[in-house]
Amino acid sequence: MSEDKNNFITIKNWREEDRPREKLIAKGANVLTDAELIAILLGTGFRDTTAVDLAKILLKESGNDLEKLAKFTVKQFSVIKGIGEAKAITIMAALELGRRRKYSDKAELKKITGSKDAYEYLFPLLADKSHEEFYVLLLNRANLVTRHVKISQGGVSGTLVDNKIIFKPALEELSASIIICHNHPSGNKNPSQDDINQTKRICDAGKNLDIAVLDHIIFTNEGYYSFADEGMI
Repeated sequence: MSEDKNNFITIKNWREEDRPREKLIAKGANVLTDAELIAILLGTGFRDTTAVDLAKILLKESGNDLEKLAKFTVKQFSVIKGIGEAKAITIMAALELGRRRKYSDKAELKKITGSKDAYEYLFPLLADKSHEEFYVLLLNRANLVTRHVKISQGGVSGTLVDNKIIFKPALEELSASIIICHNHPSGNKNPSQDDINQTKRICDAGKNLDIAVLDHIIFTNEGYYSFADEGMI
């Protein structure tokens, strides 16, 4: 969808109460609503629709769910009147930055005391992914995560994993143990038979290398499945 600049309502034309930039400067970003924050990204509205109104329309299309909005493609954004490719890309980039912000250098030293800790560590890495990705978390003897490594990524229904690729970084790092993890974009937390077979194969390889596989986490946005919690490891 093309963006006809002649039809935009610019910031200068906004009503006083619809000027989120000035509100941000005066009171801080934390006081702005989701619609106001998105309006700043949009910059302009369309015809008789302000950027704030357009942001509200966009949020309504996503059920006022930012996680759902983060999964929108350029095409899904662009079908909304007033949001062309440029605006869609801007919003997608901002949402991705927000996702990445959840992960910081401090998280690299996170202590893993159970599956919940591993899930929280993984959330900014795997949230909102539309395809499968497989990660390994490398832990030292104090169960601190020293590094995470993406092993592979695939399609909607699976990704191929090679034992040699999994354990190479663990051997280089002299890791005491690892946690393996992958996401299910479908939202189904239950392991497939392939997941079960793969986990056994990886655990057997770890025993031969004296590197313990503490858990295999199947990640979804709504929750997770822990092989360790379920007595599968």
